[in-house]
Amino acid sequence: MSVKHAISRGLELGRSVFQLGLLKSGGRVAAKLRADRFRVGPSVRTVQPQAFLPSRYRYYRTSLKGLAVQLQSAGFRRGFSGGSPRNRAVFLAFGLGVGLIEQQLEDDRSSAATCEEIQAVFRKKRFQSPLKPFTSGYKLEDYIIGNQIGKGSNAAVYEAAARFAPPKDSTNKCSMVQLREEEEEGETARSLTCCSLRTFPMAVKMMWNFGAGSSSEAILKSMSQELVPAGPLALKQEKEEIALDGQFGVLPKQVSAHPNVIRVYRAFTADVPLLAGAQEEYPDVLPARLNPAGLGNNRTLFLVMKNYPGTLRQYLEMSTPGRRQGSLMVLQLLEGVDHLCRQGVAHRDLKSDNVLLEFDSDGCPRLVITDFGCCLAQSDSKLQLPFNSMWVNRGGNASLMAPEVATAVPGWGVVIDYSKADAWAVGAISYEIFGQPNPFYRAVGLESRSYQEKQLPPLPSGVPADVQLVIQLLLRRNPSKRPSARVAANMLHLSLWGRKALANQDSVGLRKLADWLLCQSAVVLLKGCSGLGGNIVEAELQRSFLSNLDLEDLRTAVGFLLYGREQRQACVLSA
Repeated sequence: MSVKHAISRGLELGRSVFQLGLLKSGGRVAAKLRADRFRVGPSVRTVQPQAFLPSRYRYYRTSLKGLAVQLQSAGFRRGFSGGSPRNRAVFLAFGLGVGLIEQQLEDDRSSAATCEEIQAVFRKKRFQSPLKPFTSGYKLEDYIIGNQIGKGSNAAVYEAAARFAPPKDSTNKCSMVQLREEEEEGETARSLTCCSLRTFPMAVKMMWNFGAGSSSEAILKSMSQELVPAGPLALKQEKEEIALDGQFGVLPKQVSAHPNVIRVYRAFTADVPLLAGAQEEYPDVLPARLNPAGLGNNRTLFLVMKNYPGTLRQYLEMSTPGRRQGSLMVLQLLEGVDHLCRQGVAHRDLKSDNVLLEFDSDGCPRLVITDFGCCLAQSDSKLQLPFNSMWVNRGGNASLMAPEVATAVPGWGVVIDYSKADAWAVGAISYEIFGQPNPFYRAVGLESRSYQEKQLPPLPSGVPADVQLVIQLLLRRNPSKRPSARVAANMLHLSLWGRKALANQDSVGLRKLADWLLCQSAVVLLKGCSGLGGNIVEAELQRSFLSNLDLEDLRTAVGFLLYGREQRQACVLSA
């Protein structure tokens, strides 16, 4: 072997040490872009930005430069003290390769610092405004109840308006108060096409109470999962301690506001009233005082929310979104799921019926995840449920239950990990968004517990290639090969707004992306809340992306995208 070839091999070896993951987070090997060996381990969800290197690699991070100098000097010493020319050349070249790694690490430290600075700027601007200061709305008598707008397996929803007057300093001349956060007021410029929405801007959800008893304490404990999306002023102060005690003594989560997650503005208990359509729609759940044959209790829980025009399922029955609009809709679901996962909540009943929809001023649909009655909300944010008995509730919709949940067998020490279960459900719902039957419903007939990935039906050719890749990855059976909601969302963000930054991009160096992130941040700040073109939804998505920047998640997203492009190029060449 010539000395020149040996040095080249040594440099290649040094670079490969970095590229194959010696200096990456454990379980993150997105640089292995081969279809049969591509792996992404479970991500660790933390609110604070993650360090680029885990603690076990701290030595390499702090002393690689010194190691490179030692290897190089040792190579020179061996050159004068003996040894074969081939071994001396390889040893010297390896030292030079490690020196190159130090330069790559310096670039990564700079990129990580850029991500953290951008994240800090946009997290300060995210949905931190409190509710408008008023004290009413904690009784059913405070509302005018209209017609029924929805009914599920555990509740009925009615349109509503408030009887109480707005605060004196309000400039709103209407007698009805919209219970929303100031941030939402700044973003929402909805074009109301239905007179009912103008008359009844709120919705009241009446839970059905079969076995919780009629005391407020028992009701709030039994239905504590419904309070997960509740705002800070949703409960009266004297009731807050009771409500937050939770079922079985577990403290339920209360997630912060997000544009793609429903917000509960008021929660209270009251006697069950005889509302329009009750005797015809749900006579069995009424108390005996309203229906002698009824099985319900006298009191139940009421939740006050914003009134939306309809559900995602209703919208898709009438319309099929275009390429970009459909991509934005999938992205919104991923952003909502990621927001829940970061705060230790798994929805566990995600379906198009449980996603509400409205339109921004530009006509773009805004999706809002609702109905948290089946959610898993834990204070430790691990999203892991001990499964030692068949009596443990695994969640709601069995058809859209992720494979790792559907195939779990109860036993001692068995734990179900829900960290990527909702992301899998988003992949299935994406078929509906692009005008296809959900593959896990009767029309196609696949079962999540037994399907093979090759059995998944193809998406329409008009769906962007990167979006098809995201959906394909989300529906992988093995959760260790499946991207998290954050990584999948990053892939769509890069595909929608960062295609130029991805040109000639490799899976390790992120300097080009760091420059693009800085430019994107400046553009988003200049656009403000509503964007230059009035597209509020896109502005919200871009702010959400920038406020959750993480170098490792971004690197993994780039790796997946490059993997997909290599696969497509290979298919073209082989055709």
